[in-house]
Amino acid sequence: MSYVLAPQTPTALSIVGSSALFPVRRVYCVGRNYVEHAKEMGFTGREPPFFFLKPADAVVPARPNEETLIAYPPLTKELHHEVELVVAVGEGGKNISAADAFSCIFGYAVGLDMTRRDLQGEAKKLGRPWEIGKAFDQSAPIGALTPKEATGELLDGAIELSVNGKTTQRSDIAKLIWRVNEIIEHLSAAWELKPGDLIMTGTPEGVASVDRGDIMVARCVDLMPLRVRVV
Repeated sequence: MSYVLAPQTPTALSIVGSSALFPVRRVYCVGRNYVEHAKEMGFTGREPPFFFLKPADAVVPARPNEETLIAYPPLTKELHHEVELVVAVGEGGKNISAADAFSCIFGYAVGLDMTRRDLQGEAKKLGRPWEIGKAFDQSAPIGALTPKEATGELLDGAIELSVNGKTTQRSDIAKLIWRVNEIIEHLSAAWELKPGDLIMTGTPEGVASVDRGDIMVARCVDLMPLRVRVV
């Protein structure tokens, strides 16, 4: 088969303990999935889960023990960090039950849902889609994946982010409003999940602005930390 243009090289994440790579198909994101973050965004309660997507090429794959660089994006004066547990799908399907969800998981990583908050807020006021605030280039730095065989099912554990050595976000993944197995159940009712999909599970409270030169370090449980510099 020939193409009129050269196909793009797939985005792929490193895997801890392996030279193989994990190809990224889609990136699903869960909105307002920690109570305290929902409150700081002006919402309360356990509302039904809702989702938005980032393109696969918005992912910036981290390499183990290396600093990841992202460019400060255009059109914004309010670039926010959001640290998140990332779930990698190894086996897909439709209408996957919460009881069967763990069998679909390949592994886990820590990632950042970078957000042009001013543009997102403007879109919300006008009733428009969020893509300009969420789905821009380099908006999803993600660390190396740890296979589930090494972690077991992640149900609790610390998640945190520091900026220039100061902790800005700190919580526990046990505080997810919608747990990972429930997220997979809801997602697979709306879309057919497939191998290579990533799920960014939501961020805790403490989101804040970063600027050029800032260094963010994201940690979640015992996963490979993610160190990101804004340039």
